[in-house]
Amino acid sequence: MARTSTTLLRGICLALPDATEVIMRRGPSYRIAGKIFALARPREDEIALWCKVPPGSQAVLIGADPRCFFVPPYFGSKGWIGVVLDAHVDWNEVAALVERSYGLVAPKRRRG
Repeated sequence: MARTSTTLLRGICLALPDATEVIMRRGPSYRIAGKIFALARPREDEIALWCKVPPGSQAVLIGADPRCFFVPPYFGSKGWIGVVLDAHVDWNEVAALVERSYGLVAPKRRRG
């Protein structure tokens, strides 16, 4: 499942205008104009997406499904959310979160 999750996440991220992938020590990062909008990170036996969410969304998401959502280390204090990409993940929701994060990070002239 981890390889499939990574492949699906890569497709979602790289489908966004001018998005690039940069391989880091712990996994790929996805960027727009050099700024990270999504990360794939190992979490136990799964892969997790880390992405930026609007203010207040982190607590709402974790409260709604703490099995799926978590505060990622280092990035969590900056308004990011972690999403476990397991067999139960809603890929439409993942795509919406990635697109929102992209929009929050991208320069105004590059936003859809």
